[in-house]
Amino acid sequence: MPVGRALVLRYVAFAAMATLINLGTQRLIFAGGTDPGRFIVAVIAGTVAGLLVKYFLDKKWIFYDDGQGLRAHGRKFLLYVIAGLATTAIFWGTETLFWMASHDPSMRELGAVIGLTIGYVIKYKLDRRFVFVDARVS
Repeated sequence: MPVGRALVLRYVAFAAMATLINLGTQRLIFAGGTDPGRFIVAVIAGTVAGLLVKYFLDKKWIFYDDGQGLRAHGRKFLLYVIAGLATTAIFWGTETLFWMASHDPSMRELGAVIGLTIGYVIKYKLDRRFVFVDARVS
């Protein structure tokens, strides 16, 4: 399998894993109710859970970044979060739009998946250009 194809498959698998973790975290929080305050907590908690998993998977298996220690991780993670602000806005906006239009959990999750998919495509390009600039991947 060409390296490019293997990279794309890994990235898609990691994005799917982070999405499932994100939505699973949200479902746990929504188990207690679906009021607007809980919606905000669920979206933020899901985002953080998915972000942490995705960062460590991307760092090691997508960009082959072998930086060690708190300083190296801290700097890269900060850049990773900054690069993700716009993509997170796309995700949150799409999920919120679907939720407000229907108040149906299935539609909210569909909006989340659409928003995350768009966001992950953009996020890879931002990460490659600004976060993992010394990556061995093109």
